Amino acid sequence: MSYVADLHLHSSYARGTSKDLHFEAMARWARIKGVDLLASADFTHPVWFQETARTLREMGNGLYEHDGVKFILGTEINCLGGEVGGRKRRVHLLVFAPSLETVEHINSTLAPHGKLESDGRPTLHLSTRDLTLTLLHLDPRCLVIPAHAWTPWFGVFGSKSGFDSLEECFGDASEHVHAIESGLSSEPAMNHRVPELDNRSIVSFSDAHSLPKMGRELTVFAGEPSYDGLAESLKDQSIDYTVEFFPQEGKYHSSGHRKCGVSLSPRAIGDVGVRCPECGRPLTLGVMQRVEELAVRPAAAGRTGDDGLTASADGRPPFRMLISLQQIIAESLGVGMSTKATQTEYFKLCEEIGNELVVLVEASVTDVAMVSGERVAEAIGRVRSGDISIEPGYDGRYGTVKVWPE
Repeated sequence: MSYVADLHLHSSYARGTSKDLHFEAMARWARIKGVDLLASADFTHPVWFQETARTLREMGNGLYEHDGVKFILGTEINCLGGEVGGRKRRVHLLVFAPSLETVEHINSTLAPHGKLESDGRPTLHLSTRDLTLTLLHLDPRCLVIPAHAWTPWFGVFGSKSGFDSLEECFGDASEHVHAIESGLSSEPAMNHRVPELDNRSIVSFSDAHSLPKMGRELTVFAGEPSYDGLAESLKDQSIDYTVEFFPQEGKYHSSGHRKCGVSLSPRAIGDVGVRCPECGRPLTLGVMQRVEELAVRPAAAGRTGDDGLTASADGRPPFRMLISLQQIIAESLGVGMSTKATQTEYFKLCEEIGNELVVLVEASVTDVAMVSGERVAEAIGRVRSGDISIEPGYDGRYGTVKVWPE
């Protein structure tokens, strides 16, 4: 028994997100994507919390339900812990709670530390340590996971405002952090190079700001979905596998300077330094650079089996790389992702074969070809085998992934 979870997304009350992010649409897209458990998102926002309490039905196991889809009460918080070591530290955390009552206590306690109504992802003038201990004092079952851990500005290990270790960030609260979110620009094998993460789960979620982005990264947990079951899975690394972006596609994978069009690998950084060779301004040091700085172990190539799962050398949970189905269809048809042709083919495939995850992972290329033609089917086969080309992302620019290099 296992279930598919996407526990990092937002409502329409977070800045820079779609107005279509409401529970009816989220539940509908969860079924299209093949997701069993979603985060309710943004529970600190007063209006969205009222909508959450009004819409979701309590299941009795710490989870909630709407229209056949399960939800866990979750949010993202920006901790602004002041200046540490000469740098301003801004770290994003995912926070989960087991009940609406606990969320009410959390919101009333956090309200003096920031304007909860200003953003679904509020900025609080609290350190990560103080926030974690405050949450556990309110309810020991609360869960805290550093979000997109390697992102330069808001990741716990980020080059711009992060720390060099979880202990440096959380202090005596670090023992309560049982997982980190790898983020779009890294994958589990990169994280396995850091010994501090050996006893912590590496999870992947979408950080979706719009409905089609839901499920672009996922974690498949072992067992039946429940709040306490999820907490135990995070502690025990009871994960069947994670679904990953190709990390090079992430917009902070490599180091660089977008204005000058400069993208550099860690080896190149060693040659030219941390300033743009074109204009002399500081580079945005990417995820690969930070991994190299903090890693103790050398990079190890995982073995990818016939099932598409990449197994780690040390027995950690496997993972698989995927490209979104809409992206595959659009490139195969030679049209844009938002065009009617792409959308029609996408919904037809998901309806006739099962859902997006089934199409990308389980369906035979023969069945895909019968619905959408040989070219789409061949593209899915190419993605499964890793037969693609990628130009890495850097300094806020997403990487370019091509199934058909020509």
